[in-house]
Amino acid sequence: MTRYLLFTAVFGLGVIAASLLAGPNRGALVGAMASSATALASLLFMQRGSRASKPVHAALFVALAMFLARILVVTLATIAVVRAGDGIPAFLVAFFVPYFVFAGIEGAYLHSLTRTAQTPA
Repeated sequence: MTRYLLFTAVFGLGVIAASLLAGPNRGALVGAMASSATALASLLFMQRGSRASKPVHAALFVALAMFLARILVVTLATIAVVRAGDGIPAFLVAFFVPYFVFAGIEGAYLHSLTRTAQTPA
């Protein structure tokens, strides 16, 4: 799990740094921060659920709950970006491009759970 958290944190910091280098557009920064924060929270909750009696089920539940939370975060952040007059395209790109990378990391972690899970005899 540590390598998944480490890769998520490093990639998240890289995305945030790239959004800062992209210029004065706060929409990109908001998108990068929202995507990185939800991905890190998702993996931290998955790690906590890995101690459950059924770790794969717990991780899948976390993935579902965080997907729904991300929908709420995108909605609220879009409203904030529009009200601030910042760029919506920059926000959407800065959120969804890293989101798919983070989803791949979460999927790899879920796959690692299925390989280590004990199957009843």
